[in-house]
Amino acid sequence: MLTIDPRRSLLLVVDFQSRLMPAIDAGAVAIRNANRLIEMAGLAGIPFMFTEQNAKGLGPTVKELPVEKGPLVHKQFFDACRENGFLDRIPADAHVVVAGCEAHVCVQQTVLGLLNASRKTYVVRDALGSRSPEDKETAIRRMERHGAEIVTTEMVVFEWLQTAEHRNFRDAIALIKEK
Repeated sequence: MLTIDPRRSLLLVVDFQSRLMPAIDAGAVAIRNANRLIEMAGLAGIPFMFTEQNAKGLGPTVKELPVEKGPLVHKQFFDACRENGFLDRIPADAHVVVAGCEAHVCVQQTVLGLLNASRKTYVVRDALGSRSPEDKETAIRRMERHGAEIVTTEMVVFEWLQTAEHRNFRDAIALIKEK
């Protein structure tokens, strides 16, 4: 299957942290799209989890994201896959949908770790942030070159829905129209 399988999906929200986000280019857009993904995951019954990198230094997850609704992994490694037990939380056949910051550091290293661990990985380009647009675009190209699928928030929403007959179709359309 070339589309994202909602039955095997997991949303991973990486390091949208309070002291980091003010420096992120178009950070508000990335947060808004991450929130849409979280809301859609809730509508579709898809599990999600958050990470925080060195929360003492970078602060907690921004208040705009409902971190209290999902498991939170505290980490020191930039690649979350290097943290003890992290990969145990991600089924071997998972379709991991990734949003987060910074695209060229923690997101990229975690995505490369997921790919190395044979997890099917989808990177949501409009729910990513970096301080520099060049770093973000370079990271996207590198992750794609190594096997990550590059998608957008709207693509994920419709692939999780699969059909206009989905019980939450109208709610999902409302999420998309919030742009």
